[in-house]
Amino acid sequence: MYRVKNSKHLASVINYTNLNNMISEAEMTEFLNQAKELGFNAVTINPTYVPLAKEILADSDVRVGSVVGFPLGCENKESKIAEALTLIEKGADEINVVINLNHVVNEKYELIEEEAKELKEAIGDTTLKMIIESKILEDEQKANIVMRLEKAKVDYIKTSSGFLTPNHIYEIVNDINIFQKYAPKTKIEVYDGIDIWKMAHQVLTGGADLIASNNGYNIVSKYKELRENTQVKPKPITLTK
Repeated sequence: MYRVKNSKHLASVINYTNLNNMISEAEMTEFLNQAKELGFNAVTINPTYVPLAKEILADSDVRVGSVVGFPLGCENKESKIAEALTLIEKGADEINVVINLNHVVNEKYELIEEEAKELKEAIGDTTLKMIIESKILEDEQKANIVMRLEKAKVDYIKTSSGFLTPNHIYEIVNDINIFQKYAPKTKIEVYDGIDIWKMAHQVLTGGADLIASNNGYNIVSKYKELRENTQVKPKPITLTK
């Protein structure tokens, strides 16, 4: 079973996410300072605030992630590549790209592979995460997609844009099992309505490498309060010989 060592460890496997398209600069600044305070693996934010994030997080280990083709993924690959390169120029360390679901419907999986491969070649060492929207896919479709993404050498397969999420932990674990079977060399990030630390622990135990959550700050704060800030003084015990 996956073992969370402490709150610092828990934060290190969470990408604190805020993709609200109506967030003010003051609100984003507060969000980024929260990420810095707890030391998350990364933040995932909309492109507008990438330069601000790079500035605020400059003296931390928190990575800056943003999104391309979000949330529908139907742009052509040339547009996605251009968008990704612009984000990198502005300071993004991670690029999250929604696959083109039209290609899935038409069973043109080779086009998904081609897009992902060209994206990875264009951005080089920058982390590439491909979002597949697993909630609306059949298991056969998921298997075909992730096989292609592994061939394209993407860094992570991500379950969702956050707009469409599984109803139950068993759906999430089913997705993880499919990913591990058909793309065993590719890391997994789950973004599926995870809002409490017990749920986060279940998903990590199920095999996810990273969790993305809008509620990352609350997850880690509650865990810290429960496991590290609660002091219990044991009663004296007398042992018989």
